[in-house]
Amino acid sequence: MEPKLVTRREDRAVLEELRAREPIFHGALYRGARSALEELVDEDFWEIGASGRRYSRQYVLKTLAARAAAPPEDHWETSDFYCRALAPDVYLLTYTLLQGERRTRRATLWRRSAAGWKILFHQGTLVED
Repeated sequence: MEPKLVTRREDRAVLEELRAREPIFHGALYRGARSALEELVDEDFWEIGASGRRYSRQYVLKTLAARAAAPPEDHWETSDFYCRALAPDVYLLTYTLLQGERRTRRATLWRRSAAGWKILFHQGTLVED
C-alpha cells in the first residue's frame, strides 16, 4: 500500500544535511536566539500543523519563543527519511516523527541559498491506527 521511498544517489548528500536539521522546531538547534530562527525561516514560510490548522511565520516564531522560555520535556524519534530535489536548490524532505504515542508524517520544503538553508513550508499529518 505505501510507496517504497528511496532517495536518489544524487540527493543523498542533501538528505544527510537536512536530516541533521530535522525535526524542525522540536530540537535544541531551534531553541536558540529568535534572530537565528528568523534567518532560517523564509519570509513567505507557512505551516499546516498535524491538526490541519494553517500557521503563519509570525505565529510559529512567537510559539517557538514561548517554548524556548520554558522548554517542554519532549522525547521524540525520527525515521523513514526521504529527500527529493524538486527544482534547482529546492528539496522536499519527508520523515516520520514519533512523540510518545503520537505518530505524524512530516514534510518540509527547503531551499539552499547563499546564506544557507531556508525553510519554505512545513506540514505534519497525524497517522491514525
